[in-house]
Amino acid sequence: MPNFQRARSEEQREIRRRAVLDTTARMLEEMPVGELSLNELSRRVGLAKSNVLRYFESREAILLALLDRAWRQWTADLPALLDAAVRADAPVGRRAEQFAATVARSLAERQVLCDLLSAQASVLEHNVSPEVAARSKQAAVANVVGIATLARQHIPELGDDAPQLTAAMIMAIGAVWTHARPSRAMLAAYEADPSLTAYKLDFTTTLSDLLATLIAGMLARASA
Repeated sequence: MPNFQRARSEEQREIRRRAVLDTTARMLEEMPVGELSLNELSRRVGLAKSNVLRYFESREAILLALLDRAWRQWTADLPALLDAAVRADAPVGRRAEQFAATVARSLAERQVLCDLLSAQASVLEHNVSPEVAARSKQAAVANVVGIATLARQHIPELGDDAPQLTAAMIMAIGAVWTHARPSRAMLAAYEADPSLTAYKLDFTTTLSDLLATLIAGMLARASA
């Protein structure tokens, strides 16, 4: 934590906010969203819980802010990855597969982002004020637009369906992430009965296949 006792300037307050978000991100590398408590976060960040709540109105508000930060970081890194992987001269079906595979691989390395996306509607958007909810939704829409622009750049055949595709992609990411991270009980069941492992999902493979299918469906609709 910064060594000043009280954040008096906006710059110092922003340093405190970043420290809270950085600590939260580190905690989410150790535990799922559901296990992260405001008390433990306050202890790790070195502030009283009441002081943490001066910068963010609730635990969920912190997680929404972290989601936006992680999402923007991902969107900033994605263009270079797509440029390197998606061949502009390839047939549209092949470009769709390359786009889907690249997105899936990039997300497999971003545990915090995927965990937050999987909890966005069911957890993060609760216990926040209408103002925080509105800001969060505006940020999410902007992030969806950014990814839709990339989709249209590499798969121009999508046309005006690119934003709809991207919104579906985001929901798919959260769903696949949840199902690809089985509980301890389910892992034990897989170990006890190997025949059940056929239903154990690999995140990258499953997401890549699902995204490619979504893109193919959108392309079919566009051509119809």
